[in-house]
Amino acid sequence: MATSTSFSVTWSQALAWRLERHLLDPVGSEPVAEVVRRLGAVLSMDESLAKLAVRTRSTASQPGDLENALADGTVIKAFAFRGAVHYLSPEDGGIYLALRSAGRQWELPSWVEYYRLTPSDWPDFRAAVREALSNGPLTLPELGDALTRHRAYRHLKQVFDEGAATLIKPLTWQGDMSIGPRRDGQHTLQRLDHNQRWMGIPDLDDAGPRAIMAYLRTYGPATFNHIHYWLGEGLSAGRKRLARWWSEAHDQLVPVDVEGTTAYVVGEDVDSLGAARPSQAVRLLPGHDQWVMGPGTKDVHVTPASRRTPVTRKANVVIVGGVVCGTWTRKGDEVNVVWLDEQPGPEEAIKQEVERLAGIFDTA
Repeated sequence: MATSTSFSVTWSQALAWRLERHLLDPVGSEPVAEVVRRLGAVLSMDESLAKLAVRTRSTASQPGDLENALADGTVIKAFAFRGAVHYLSPEDGGIYLALRSAGRQWELPSWVEYYRLTPSDWPDFRAAVREALSNGPLTLPELGDALTRHRAYRHLKQVFDEGAATLIKPLTWQGDMSIGPRRDGQHTLQRLDHNQRWMGIPDLDDAGPRAIMAYLRTYGPATFNHIHYWLGEGLSAGRKRLARWWSEAHDQLVPVDVEGTTAYVVGEDVDSLGAARPSQAVRLLPGHDQWVMGPGTKDVHVTPASRRTPVTRKANVVIVGGVVCGTWTRKGDEVNVVWLDEQPGPEEAIKQEVERLAGIFDTA
């Protein structure tokens, strides 16, 4: 791809444009499903952080919104980036699962030896899982009981007794099932194709370019290294595939000089990026928020190197104009802000953001 740039912006402008795309400045009013779709994925290993990540991006958020969206199928939950559970959009989530499936980890010799399921066994195994879930969601022990009634899968009883978390990952990657609402304190598993909004798993060479474009629409301007971090390292898509899809997207992308770095945006976003003005917005975000996870904690324009350690340790972060400048903690009704590198931030803006956050907590 040619690297000559057609225009230049500063990092402050670029981050301001990205803040708008993230529904952070201005804060959006969209429903949960649109917030999740816009971000691509929302990490759900810690539900309190996932809820805050979504609620802080919508002036219309209400307690229970995320749980309700999962229950009515406007969002889905599956193992995705880096093997962790994420909320995804049922309309777009399949593109990320297609990339996650590209590595076909279930065919690795170590998997075959441990689970005693050969590549040729998987079609029937997947069909048995779908059949078990046909009458409605099951907990993992219930799914294990149903499957191990089959002679072919009796040997998996110990696997299910021990949790079977790794075994069920490829079943979500391939669209056979997703993680449903809790029942009696336990996660349930449900057929994805029973969700009318589910668009299925697209062909890999269709999914790849779509995933790249979706990333750039929210996390641009970005480089190929950003793409590889998010879709390659995160989803096992493979660098060669990504490079090919990246090259094929040439006609739809525009190179931008961002203070000496050549980054790319989707062509239709050029005007809005060029019109962006630096933001002074202060936002208190939960740990592992997509704002820092999307570009990666090694992106020094978002997370300066001296401030990376607490971010990687899941600290709640304070961003000013899109840049990580501090961390925050909450104890009871008090929010304590610690400025990193001993650089005090704008007190009045912090006060307003704390009050906004308090409104969310008060209705939690």
